[in-house]
Amino acid sequence: MSTDTEAILSGVRTWAENNDVPVDSIEDAEIVVTLPGEKKLKTNVAISVFARTAHLQAFVIRHPDENSAAFNRWLLQKNLKPGPVAFAIDSLGDVYLRASVPREHLLDDLDGLLGAMLATADSAFNELLLIGFLTGMKKEWAWRVGRGESTRNLSAFEKVVSGEDNEFLGTFGDADSEPPAVSADRESDGAGEESAQPGGGAGEASDPAASQGSADGPSQSPRS
Repeated sequence: MSTDTEAILSGVRTWAENNDVPVDSIEDAEIVVTLPGEKKLKTNVAISVFARTAHLQAFVIRHPDENSAAFNRWLLQKNLKPGPVAFAIDSLGDVYLRASVPREHLLDDLDGLLGAMLATADSAFNELLLIGFLTGMKKEWAWRVGRGESTRNLSAFEKVVSGEDNEFLGTFGDADSEPPAVSADRESDGAGEESAQPGGGAGEASDPAASQGSADGPSQSPRS
């Protein structure tokens, strides 16, 4: 690792310390910062420094359980809007945000890039849940209601999961000890950290090809 790369990564650590943001060194030329959110509880951004450029990548949400065409169309339409970050999907359909800048500009642009990544991931999360994971959230709501469990983690989605069009209401009871599995916040290989939202986990996966709810959504969560 060159001295210049060390200085860049040191600058990222300084930014993280000044903003009270957790930071981890993953490899010699890669560092990960964890940004706290509201709808998506946290967004991990991997920052990799190469010979000419610096790349930022953040996992947003796992590939959808349903409505894949509408889900991917939503992502493509968002990518039409100008901005420093863009959505990307990997070969499994998991969703990421990516950005690239000349390496010498990374520290000057870091605050704006990370702010854009956090704002984009946070604002997109619940919308993507509703498009790609609604059936799973309906099942979890019905399971929680049937067992007398708290529905607080799904409160942001109450209007769409609690009505008569939830065909799963009344199909769960005390005998159903295991909640329906919704896993949206985990990458498809199972990597990532635990979260408390509807759907699943977060983390960094293999290079994707360019193409959540209350602070704690459904118990198996599609986010983080």
